[in-house]
Amino acid sequence: MQTRELTSRILLALFTLWALAMVIPDLHRLFRPLGSFGFYADNAGVVTDVHGPFDDENASPAFVAGMRPGDRLDLTKMRCIPVQTNRCASALAALGGLRLVIPGRRGEFSLAATSEKPARDIELVAKQRPFNLWVLTVLLLDQIASILVILAAAWLVWTRPGWMTWGFFLYVIWFNPGQSYEYYALLQRSPVALLTQDVAGALAQGAGYVGFLAFALRVPRNESAPRWTPVQKALPVLAVALAIVLMLSFANVFGYSTETVTRLGISSGFVISVAALLILLMRRKELPPQDYQRLRWVIWGCVIGLPALTIAEIGLETSLFTSLFDMLNAGEPPPEEVWGLLLLVNGVLCLFVSEAIRRSRVVTVAIPLRRVTILGLLLSVPTLFLHEQIDHLRESISESVTLPSFAWVGLAAAVLFIISRIHEGAVHLADRHFNRAVVEAEKRLSGAILNSRSVAEVESHLVKGVYTALGLASASIFRHEGGKFLRTSENLGWDDDAARELDPQDRMLAPLQDRHPFNVEREEARRSHLPEGIERPVLAVPIGDRFRCQAIAFYGAHAAGDDLNRDERAMLARLAPEAASVFARLEHDRLCRRITALEAALDLATVEKGTIGPRRGV
Repeated sequence: MQTRELTSRILLALFTLWALAMVIPDLHRLFRPLGSFGFYADNAGVVTDVHGPFDDENASPAFVAGMRPGDRLDLTKMRCIPVQTNRCASALAALGGLRLVIPGRRGEFSLAATSEKPARDIELVAKQRPFNLWVLTVLLLDQIASILVILAAAWLVWTRPGWMTWGFFLYVIWFNPGQSYEYYALLQRSPVALLTQDVAGALAQGAGYVGFLAFALRVPRNESAPRWTPVQKALPVLAVALAIVLMLSFANVFGYSTETVTRLGISSGFVISVAALLILLMRRKELPPQDYQRLRWVIWGCVIGLPALTIAEIGLETSLFTSLFDMLNAGEPPPEEVWGLLLLVNGVLCLFVSEAIRRSRVVTVAIPLRRVTILGLLLSVPTLFLHEQIDHLRESISESVTLPSFAWVGLAAAVLFIISRIHEGAVHLADRHFNRAVVEAEKRLSGAILNSRSVAEVESHLVKGVYTALGLASASIFRHEGGKFLRTSENLGWDDDAARELDPQDRMLAPLQDRHPFNVEREEARRSHLPEGIERPVLAVPIGDRFRCQAIAFYGAHAAGDDLNRDERAMLARLAPEAASVFARLEHDRLCRRITALEAALDLATVEKGTIGPRRGV
């Protein structure tokens, strides 16, 4: 292994461990929730809320101590000079939106004078936040998704190292669905460690934004047209500029108001999203047809994931939505669970990207979009409309029965299981509705095959009929003759240089013994001299019974570049035994005719000899 490759893998391992270290500790919150001082303050020190995660204001330590919305933390008095003070640690724990701390932690806060109140110092003791079933459910989903996303992105770099995968991995390090409140709560014990993490986080965000742009310039083949070279050269400068802006948002702990800078830094995510989307749209014409669907997956991932993440960050780390809701007299901003769900939506981007890179063929993006939409509705409707009722139910249960922490985790797991079962049923119904064309095509082809009067007619339906009905790039059939599989005249998308015969003992055909359709891998197809490019077969369908395989049908992906979906593969699997039964019937009829002809010839010869009368019947 070369030194450069070894260094790359060491860095990959270190970055992966750091990313996991930020999200894994939050799984502990499933059993022991963190605490809160009971108020939220923006990056200018303005107190925007004094009940925090508590259902009742009287349970909030800040409200009990006399803090009210509109109060302002005196940033000058609370600045981190020197750093190793409890007041500095308190500022780091309170500024910048939603912050959670270890229960029992003592915080020292200085409030600036107002027209109604003099300047004053207060001390708050963090109380454990209450349990909430939906919070636990969303937290469990977020953390599982984040771990899987980080590992998937790291695996892409490990197996396909390059600017494309590294750029995506740098994005995932920071911008993943996971929550990291426990990690930051542990770092609050040392203001120096927390400030170091904040600086490292700003650098990671800048690298993540620019990494995603680098990814957009090279996906899905890690190749980029020459016209994008100036853009790639400007990316390091952009990364430094974004990191500086993001680091300035932490200047509030040194006495400066940074709410506007913070909003600007986080909102730059929208600019990055738009830029990445425009790059992807402009690059569509640069790619061959077989990669178009892969790029569509990435485009839709950007459209869904990047805005959701940016909105969630603005809701969590700034007071922008609080100000908007106050201006519109619309009540309180959305509950905490909504921001958690938006973080989870960002996982859609990571999932789509992983699939687009990992697989050379992907199904049309409409299929996963339907499934994601259904899952989003199943999660968001209860969260938005039932979260208060769930809280009341939880309180009623707690009054009559005292449940330990793990019981609420079990309930959250049960809710996830129920949602997954409902999601599976809803997806099945949706697929049946949107795939009516496949159902109609199967009925038409099935009837045509069963009514066929010759082997050539059956083969024509399996090749030309399927090719036309599904809009494929290629289709062909190999008939078993003389101990080999020979390509028939029924083939589309296969040129004269492609294989004309296949050995049944070839390792590519090893799955034939199971008589089930199987995927044709790229390397196996190349070795067996099958068509390449968009015409490359992706599915082989054995046609036969348990005793013998009469033929093999090979099907390519769609002419538009997307892979065969599950319903289309199932349709082809169901047509195969019908074709095999027709082959058997035609062979039986041919043998019967042959026997009848032979018996007739035998009877004629016997009559001519004059020994017995003609035979009657078979």
